[in-house]
Amino acid sequence: MRLSRYFLPTLKDTPSEAKIASHRLMLRAGMIRQSSSGVYSWLPLGLRVLKKIENIVREEQNAVGCHEVLMPTIQPADLWQKSGRYDDYGPEMLRIVDRHKRDMLYGPTNEEQITEIFASSVHSYRELPQILYHIQWKFRDEVRPRFGVMRGREFLMKDAYSFDIDKESARRSYNKMFVSYLKTYERLGLKAIPMAADTGPIGGDMSHEFLILTETGESEIACHSDFIEMSLANEDIDFKGNLKPIVDRFTSKYAATDEMRDPEAEKALGDNLVTARGIEVGHIFNFGTKYSKPMGASVAGPDGKDIDVEMGSYGIGVSRLVGGIIESSHDENGIIWPDSISPFEVGVINLKVDDADCDKACDDIYKTLLEQGKDVIYDDRDDRAGAKFADADLIGVPWQIILGPRGLKNGVVELKNRKSGEREELSLESALSKTSE
Repeated sequence: MRLSRYFLPTLKDTPSEAKIASHRLMLRAGMIRQSSSGVYSWLPLGLRVLKKIENIVREEQNAVGCHEVLMPTIQPADLWQKSGRYDDYGPEMLRIVDRHKRDMLYGPTNEEQITEIFASSVHSYRELPQILYHIQWKFRDEVRPRFGVMRGREFLMKDAYSFDIDKESARRSYNKMFVSYLKTYERLGLKAIPMAADTGPIGGDMSHEFLILTETGESEIACHSDFIEMSLANEDIDFKGNLKPIVDRFTSKYAATDEMRDPEAEKALGDNLVTARGIEVGHIFNFGTKYSKPMGASVAGPDGKDIDVEMGSYGIGVSRLVGGIIESSHDENGIIWPDSISPFEVGVINLKVDDADCDKACDDIYKTLLEQGKDVIYDDRDDRAGAKFADADLIGVPWQIILGPRGLKNGVVELKNRKSGEREELSLESALSKTSE
């Protein structure tokens, strides 16, 4: 992508409404623009990141045997009346009346919609278990939207729903999704800590939130220090096998959000206690027959008798993750992306545009990187070097290959690593090799 032709409306000054780092940087880096309170347009740079996160989430859901569907954003109110949640959900639900005077709503979640689909489609225990998911926009009319995409009214969410014949099978599905979430966050470069949580308006008897630690987190959390080092990175996980030992390992140690904290348990941890602020990036629930019973989602069991299926739901805030990742990975110059979701892998910076030799050399580097299958941003703008360096750091280009007349004369390029800040002069071949490591 040539920057001279790319739509990247960066800002030098921080907008007054931006109170936290992710909001400031997403606006300054030209990733989003506010449409109305808590509602944002995603511009090309932001959309690239959003799609990369979405693809990782999708790959991990597919890897554990989930099946993707796509449900509508507008739902009929009678589904929610049938489940008993229509009047209970509260003012966060945006209620609509269509031209035929039918009560509708903009979906804040999809338990009712997916239960109706299941009830009309699956009739035998032999067709279980099933886990269906979609990645779709949601709307919750927050009373005070703030912090950009961290607490907006419209957001992109992955929500999955499990259907099982009994409680034991439902717990296996819950464990499968629990471990899948840990893997997903690790691929996104995040350390997400699972914490027992209140079920809230979703309902159920078991729930975990996944939180990442940042200075600007919404809630205060406390956990065992072992969580900082715990990882699945080197484990060969069989999702068809028994995942309970992994879940037990991640839930046996103390971890609690502000409303669930236990002073006595924390005192007992001594030096192993970590207190910090956290951002929720996922929430999973096991709610039994809360929706299947009132909505008629039953199957014929082995003895031919109808059984109300056991259900769970599993949410990841895809758009919220963009803000959460920036909160946990930035510096005074801009964003530092994890490699897996960086909008561009390499940047090429031409320090002398309109110099025939520099233009040709940078064009050749750009073409070589494209041929290698890299996502490349080529700064071919006729602008000051300082402005080019500032924009590259602001948008978080991980590797920056910098070339001007002096380097061209000496047969070297300058290579900068965004994360470490290190700069070194290398041959072009060595620079290209480093960017591929």
